[in-house]
Amino acid sequence: MALRGRIGAFRLHATHDPRETTRAARAEFMKRFEREVDPDGVLSVAERERRAVAARRAYFARLAYQSVVARRRTSNTEELNE
Repeated sequence: MALRGRIGAFRLHATHDPRETTRAARAEFMKRFEREVDPDGVLSVAERERRAVAARRAYFARLAYQSVVARRRTSNTEELNE
């Protein structure tokens, strides 16, 4: 099943621009951060966008940190089991 999905994705990307096929999803993802930083919609567009970009960077930095913590935990558990 995963191989069939991979084939479909390769075919899609071979015939369409990936930036175009994911434009709507990326816009919605960014709106999430815009709502987070300006829930009442009172900021200027430029300020809301600046803050949303910072919130998105914080989100991904937090994910990276959590990944490091999880890998360390797994690594420590494997060392104890040896």
